[in-house]
Amino acid sequence: MEILSCYSAPSSYVVNLRGKLVEKCLSSHIARKPRVLCVIINSKWDSLRYSKLDPFCLKNLGQNHASRSFNALQAFQNVDSSVIGDEDSVRNVTERGKSVTRVLIPGLPDESSGDYGAPISSCFWEWKPRFNVHYEKSGSENVNSPAVLFLPGFGVGSFHYEKQLKDLGRDFRVWALDFLGQGMSLPFEDPTSQSKDRGMSKGENFVWGFGDETEPWADKLVYSIDLWQDQVRYFVEEVIKEPVYVVGNSLGGFIAVYFAACNPHLVKGVTLLNATPFWGFLPNPVRSPRLARIFPWAGTFPLPSSVRKLTEIVWQKISDPRSIGDVLKQVYADHSTNVDKVFSRILETTEHPAAAASFASIMFAPQGQLSFEEALSRCQVNNIPICLLYGKEDPWVNPFWGLKVKRQLPETLYYEISPAGHCPHDEVPEVVNYLLRGWIRSLESERSVALPLLDDPNFIQYDIARDLEFVREGSRKSVRVQFFGSRFSLWNQISSFLKSRLGDLRINTQ
Repeated sequence: MEILSCYSAPSSYVVNLRGKLVEKCLSSHIARKPRVLCVIINSKWDSLRYSKLDPFCLKNLGQNHASRSFNALQAFQNVDSSVIGDEDSVRNVTERGKSVTRVLIPGLPDESSGDYGAPISSCFWEWKPRFNVHYEKSGSENVNSPAVLFLPGFGVGSFHYEKQLKDLGRDFRVWALDFLGQGMSLPFEDPTSQSKDRGMSKGENFVWGFGDETEPWADKLVYSIDLWQDQVRYFVEEVIKEPVYVVGNSLGGFIAVYFAACNPHLVKGVTLLNATPFWGFLPNPVRSPRLARIFPWAGTFPLPSSVRKLTEIVWQKISDPRSIGDVLKQVYADHSTNVDKVFSRILETTEHPAAAASFASIMFAPQGQLSFEEALSRCQVNNIPICLLYGKEDPWVNPFWGLKVKRQLPETLYYEISPAGHCPHDEVPEVVNYLLRGWIRSLESERSVALPLLDDPNFIQYDIARDLEFVREGSRKSVRVQFFGSRFSLWNQISSFLKSRLGDLRINTQ
């Protein structure tokens, strides 16, 4: 048995024909240099050899990438697996009834075998007096590697990117940020104070932000999308100190696009992981000053008495451990995914004395000065590369929203992952890391390294499907990835979906 392992999209496939290895190009009429590191291990696991290394791979071999590739594949020793592709199957993978090419990708660092991945450091950065921002970083020793910044979704924090920090931190310099008012970037002291003549009910002194007067440092503080955009900008300028690839999930995806639109000189590329297409309910005071005046409170401190009562009722419900568990069941398509650590970290955040008031400030904060669509348009004008990695089974930001972005920006790369829900980076990190690593390498090489799963430049126009296979905790898993090309048509996708559903109905009624 032979196994082909690729750390970037292969420019050729290795087909095992009765013990002989035959390399077949996906497009025989295009002559170009191979761009992939092929690690071929025979069934006796006693030889390791490399086929046609590009300069990027040769450089990485000096950083122990070869041994990592070998370790990642060792789990397949007793697994009957192969990666086989030919011209016909590759060109017709989207046709109904045709087999989809399988691609073996690396798994995550395996701590059971002593591979702990890149070490993670937990840090604090004081942006402004008493504005303490928590972040995590890895890969600091990769001094000449690209910088990657991860932005979390609502209600979580940098901990949600642990699997990216450990894995991608072996190749890049990686940061993950907690937004102010969330995660571990909650304030260290109460942003409000109590009047001396006001009596406090039992337990009220344990809740911050419910006082009568605002502390000077918290004057005009509101946890809004504009505040977070500024936070990211200053973090990149003062901590990272160079342009970055920014990656955002859900709310973090909105802020990633917003940040890129406002600061194109600080962004090398944007990756959206099921980005929410809207945020904020109240009108923005800059864009709609008259309308904004109608609303008496817009997330500043202290909370009005009426908002305090509403917050207490809502917060009691959403901070309940059972409610948190129910939400996690919704957003993860694969319920076998271990979310114990995510659950405990979210629960820990809800127990912070500032959590309830911060939640109220976020919910009543005004909309951003730019809409999601406007931010995307600005990115397009400034030629900022955008890559979409969307979980197909997301119950909140369902595929319609990802396809809508694709329709607005036809040249944007769009990979749809199934099964995966709202947080594909945590549910199928092997796939997200593989695609993200390949996309960044392609951009860094000015496209001399092929895009993930798209060895032939002509394929970028068409829809392509691949089954990505990897080993997790000794078990073999497979995930379907659908790439939507530049000839993508939203109506064709809807029509295809309806036809498939009608076909299923006919089968079920027969």
